[in-house]
Amino acid sequence: MAVFKYMLPIAAAVLLPGAAIAQGAQLNEANTSWILTSTALVLFMTLPGLSMFYAGLVRSKNVLSVFMQCFTVACLMSLIWFAIGYSLAFGEGNAVIGDFSKAFMAGVGRDTLSGDIPESLFMAFQMTFAIITPALIVGGFAERMRFSAMLLFSAMWLLLVYAPITHWVWGGGWLGNMGLYDFAGGTVVHITAGVAALVAAVVMGTRKGFPTTAMMPHNLSMTVAGAGMLWVGWFGFNGGSALAANGDAAMALLVTHISAACGSLMWMVMEWLKHGKPSVLGIVTGMVAGLGTITPASGFVGPAGAMVIGLLAGFVCYNAMVFIKQQLKIDDSLDVFPVHGVGGALGILLAGVFASTELGIFSGYGFADGINSMGGQLAVQAIGAVSTVVYTAVVTFVILKVVDVVMGLRVTFDEEVEGLDLVLHDERGYDL
Repeated sequence: MAVFKYMLPIAAAVLLPGAAIAQGAQLNEANTSWILTSTALVLFMTLPGLSMFYAGLVRSKNVLSVFMQCFTVACLMSLIWFAIGYSLAFGEGNAVIGDFSKAFMAGVGRDTLSGDIPESLFMAFQMTFAIITPALIVGGFAERMRFSAMLLFSAMWLLLVYAPITHWVWGGGWLGNMGLYDFAGGTVVHITAGVAALVAAVVMGTRKGFPTTAMMPHNLSMTVAGAGMLWVGWFGFNGGSALAANGDAAMALLVTHISAACGSLMWMVMEWLKHGKPSVLGIVTGMVAGLGTITPASGFVGPAGAMVIGLLAGFVCYNAMVFIKQQLKIDDSLDVFPVHGVGGALGILLAGVFASTELGIFSGYGFADGINSMGGQLAVQAIGAVSTVVYTAVVTFVILKVVDVVMGLRVTFDEEVEGLDLVLHDERGYDL
């Protein structure tokens, strides 16, 4: 019988989208304008930013498959988010998961507000996060997963991993109630995507020839263009997470830029020292590491803290990449786990460090004003990171096994050799 109490509001939302009128709240046009812009910027990160960044990194015979996966994920995740994803993440529910009260945008009309912006806009802004997170995972199994398997995996993953963890942190769940600092998605986006990519890489196995055969990026110019789009789009990702056009958004934008610059330079130096030459691939990868690591802390730290976070991101994520590929021999094709998983976890912990009362005395020097004591907050941050890692790893593993039983995860050896562009889409990325 509990299901029936949601039927009327769902029907009303579908048939009468203007029926729900917020009472008492006032629309803030400045905040609304900024979040409208931020929503477009975050979608721009996936299409075309991440698509081009990833597509340039794979071999030429697989370039269209990556574009197709990112584009289709954007379409499919949007519909799932509209249908039930948003409700599971931000519906009232309980401490673990939301409910179906907002399914198909039930009760949300033109004038319904979330805070002082339209709830439809808040839903759309969060939708862009739900799009880019599964798209990030594509880099972990690039060049070897069946297209149909990718679609089923992404749909199940959004509902079973992303939506619950979003509710834990931002939707009134247990981690948010504990006081976890995650301003723009260290746990929700980066740890979940990184861990899922690592699990997928382990379950599916390496690409044929890895690690003895060099699998060089086929078009680094495309990758650099995509990286630039990611950098610009990230201002909406982090700055928009303030949900207001205010000082928090401005500071989040500034620290995001500083961390990206520091991450880029540190990764470049690490490669320069090891190989004798700086690489374009290294500097853009370091940029993404700096961006991912500052994300959870971007609303809590100052410019000096961001500089330290960016430098640590470049150093730690670079060494994590070397360890994953050279020591563990795991074929995380496009380094999703060392950049996003490790970076997100590092950022979650550093948010507890640089927002602490112990560092508050340095607030005039570009560090954040102290908020909570370091010890207690670090414990909360660690709980958030560990619980996200464990839950994501276990559920992702189960989803992959289910998809493998239903339709098979991986293309055949001959199909992999021929390339996914022709095998799965009957098209070529280049016809010269």
